[in-house]
Amino acid sequence: MSKRDDLIAKYADDLKNKCGMTPDMDLLTKVTIGCGPSIYNADAATVSGSDEAELATVKNNFLIKKLGLSDGPELDSAIASVIETYGKSNRNKYRAVVYYMLTQHFKKESVYN
Repeated sequence: MSKRDDLIAKYADDLKNKCGMTPDMDLLTKVTIGCGPSIYNADAATVSGSDEAELATVKNNFLIKKLGLSDGPELDSAIASVIETYGKSNRNKYRAVVYYMLTQHFKKESVYN
């Protein structure tokens, strides 16, 4: 298995065990690839749920630019909901997992087709 395959397996495990959902492996793979080289950098690979600047980056660079959503309070509440589902006390919230859950939340799977 490649390093990326190992990471995808780790993300799938997080979705199952920490978030209580069965991942769509095809979508998870596409979201992971979409994250680019950031998944290999320990700092960039995770999202800090308590860092406002980090959450603003998720909102602006992913939800608005990548998924094409309009800015509004529903974006912030969706991010908060995903962080809550992932577990606020969980220190390692992987970016690919957060992006995967946000993609599903907004039903924007078509962006990755």
